Amino acid sequence: MSHKKTAQPKHIPRRMCIGCREALAKRSLVRVVRGPDGIRIDPSGKASGRGAYIHDRRACWEKALSGALAQALKSEISKADRDALENHMGRLDPGGEQNPDPAPSAGGTA
Repeated sequence: MSHKKTAQPKHIPRRMCIGCREALAKRSLVRVVRGPDGIRIDPSGKASGRGAYIHDRRACWEKALSGALAQALKSEISKADRDALENHMGRLDPGGEQNPDPAPSAGGTA
């Protein structure tokens, strides 16, 4: 007697946006990490350190930078780190999409 296993749907990790509190697939959010070199955007999603997730929506970034991000990362945000994060936010379309041709960063740690 053989037992066939039914294919289980692949588990998709979900995370909550600290701006709007909506839970979505981890890959659809931007991870910001507090590591030994400061607070920065983590494009790989795998950098070591305490992380927080934010939609690529300007409204979510505005809320995050107004205090939710510092609280989530349990850290103060330095002027240099804030400038780099605001630079990223400035490239976002108010409707939520990232502009296709973002301006080059001014040398921040983003």
